[in-house]
Amino acid sequence: MQRHIEVVIGRLATDEDFRRAFERNPQEVLSHAAEWGLALSAIEVCALLATDQGLWERIAGELDSRLQKASFKTSPGRR
Repeated sequence: MQRHIEVVIGRLATDEDFRRAFERNPQEVLSHAAEWGLALSAIEVCALLATDQGLWERIAGELDSRLQKASFKTSPGRR
């Protein structure tokens, strides 16, 4: 369903914690999508895995900060 891929892409663009988890282990994050009620097709999963992972950070950087869900977790090297 198209709506499901839109939800995943939206979260990648706007949810910092989700984006970081996807950067660390995209296969694992996508494998949990069904648990969230997001039925992604094999083609959609392959396409997301093949997408340049830096794209999501670039998109997030261009969005107005009011559209972002910022992480309040601290990680090494980040403020």
